[in-house]
Amino acid sequence: MSMISLTTLAQEEKKDSDTTRIKLSKREIIIVDKDTIDASGDWSDKHDGRWDGIDFGPTILLNGSGGSSFPLDPQWENDPAKSFYWNLNFFDHRFQVYKHVFGITTGLGVNFTQIGIRNNKILLENSDSLWVVSDTINNYKKNKLRATYLQVPLLFEFNTNSDEDKAFYFAVGAIGGVRVGSALIQKIDSDKIKVKGDYALNPFKLDATFRMGYGDWGLFANYALLPLFETSKTSVVYPFTFGASLNF
Repeated sequence: MSMISLTTLAQEEKKDSDTTRIKLSKREIIIVDKDTIDASGDWSDKHDGRWDGIDFGPTILLNGSGGSSFPLDPQWENDPAKSFYWNLNFFDHRFQVYKHVFGITTGLGVNFTQIGIRNNKILLENSDSLWVVSDTINNYKKNKLRATYLQVPLLFEFNTNSDEDKAFYFAVGAIGGVRVGSALIQKIDSDKIKVKGDYALNPFKLDATFRMGYGDWGLFANYALLPLFETSKTSVVYPFTFGASLNF
């Protein structure tokens, strides 16, 4: 009789997959998945940021007018098939502004930018300029300028669903970085040559970025707001990069 009475008084309903409500006479028991409660014990549909993970795509070098020709410095008419952009983003934090819908994300990551140089050109530099000469003897299997940056984003994110695995997301913002290494890497036959140097690369970078996707997968596009090189030593060059991302 007690079980029958309890069954009569108790009523169970599911608000969503993470929340169960049991009504018992004038009282209500709420069972909540721990992932929906934040550190303060308040209700939350908090999302992770859309930064930590891997980005990969090709890079195209553009002049100050948005074109890809460089009459004075044809070495920057790069080979996009050999010019790659890698991000290894190992940390992010999202500041929730309005529920799951809007938040601000920052984090930390490492960027590897590789510029493929055409036509057996050799980069040379001094204190005043950066220029190239043609190697008429050797045939380079690899000929690329590689720069490594430590970078931090500031992203304004929008999500369409409280379940981040089922949410479309959009993010706009900027990515700032500081160069921590650079080198010219070449391969002639089986010999690999690596020559470290600044190669007139700007010590800082600042990119405008747009990111969108669904769940863990997405697309991104970045356009440099600062020139890739010191403009006193070579032409004005702005990298444009696009590709795919996988969020952790």
